[in-house]
Amino acid sequence: MKTLQIGDGPLVASRLAFGCWRIADRSVAPETGRRAILAAIESGCTLFDHADIYCDGEAEKLFGRVLRESPDLRARLVIATKCGIRKTGDPDAAAPYRYDLSAEYITRSCDNSLKRLGIDTIDIYQLHRPDFLMDPAEVAQAFSTLRQAGKVREFGVSNFKPSQVIALQSACPMRLQVHQVEISMANLSALEDGTLDQCLAERLTPMAWSPLAGGLLGDGPRRLLASQQAYRPAGVIGAIDSFAAAQGTSRTVVALAWLLRHPSHIIPIIGSTDPDRIREAAKADNLEISREDWYRLLDAARDKRLA
Repeated sequence: MKTLQIGDGPLVASRLAFGCWRIADRSVAPETGRRAILAAIESGCTLFDHADIYCDGEAEKLFGRVLRESPDLRARLVIATKCGIRKTGDPDAAAPYRYDLSAEYITRSCDNSLKRLGIDTIDIYQLHRPDFLMDPAEVAQAFSTLRQAGKVREFGVSNFKPSQVIALQSACPMRLQVHQVEISMANLSALEDGTLDQCLAERLTPMAWSPLAGGLLGDGPRRLLASQQAYRPAGVIGAIDSFAAAQGTSRTVVALAWLLRHPSHIIPIIGSTDPDRIREAAKADNLEISREDWYRLLDAARDKRLA
């Protein structure tokens, strides 16, 4: 699989990432999660996306066990994880679901992720959701502390508005390198709200979560979010299928390659735990989409022509 530079920093990773949010789900056997990780590596993925809340920390633990089984893997992989979401009941029964980007919580969450993953350094550490009480200077201090301690190499955000990225970057002595947001033919908001423009201007690498819209745009089972269930463009599936047939490939490959075509160098995050589907998704790295075909698919996704 081809690689690209992450942001403007020293990290280089595969054009597609593997998302670990379901590898240790209660409905997924541990061996299934392990096989998915290995299939992603064999398919050329070197960037692995985590978060402390994925499977309540069990995803990071499972990944850590795979690393212990094959210690040579660590040097080949770029490991990203996120913090900042606190669930109801944390730390006591009266606590609400909320976002917490206080310095204390960021640093404590980082230590916990390092322990679960069994590694010394996180390659990319991201803030999972914007905290309305976020103090950019406080976050910047937490980031500096983690970098000086050798616990984190690079930093980024997830699901931030462009204005929130500006506020945080203005306080940070280091450059933010990635921005993880929902991007797919079923969710074009990042194209329209300035998010991808900012990524281009600031050399932030976009990481696309749910690039197949919960399976709506792919060939496998569907795990739709409420917003994705409401998306019903009349012609997008037909347009994808028609293009896929002409190229001798699958709907999944086309939907991912469409994202790869964008000049901001979007990295789609593959979320399947099925090795065959992981291998199929990786083929998107080899499909080139012309400007004309890209716009044909955009028209279908918007369900109307550009004005």
